[in-house]
Amino acid sequence: MANNAGARKAIRKIEARTEVNKARRTRVRTYLRKFQEALTGGDVEAAKSAFITAQSELMRAVSKGVVHKNTGSRKVSRLAAQLKKLSAA
Repeated sequence: MANNAGARKAIRKIEARTEVNKARRTRVRTYLRKFQEALTGGDVEAAKSAFITAQSELMRAVSKGVVHKNTGSRKVSRLAAQLKKLSAA
């Protein structure tokens, strides 16, 4: 357990940051799920708009430090490939 005021404050800050990061991560997952649902529905226009919002949310999470830069780029790349595959079909 924390023995001094600085350590106790650090614990409080970490808990607050954790809550914010959980919310951001959940938000990203929501938009990724919406994109996947648009893909399975087969609607190209809905998938394109869902892709744009999902990409935006992922990159926002990267800029906030919730997701690593390479992870965000990899996920966006895979989403783009799925969208391209749907558009070509």
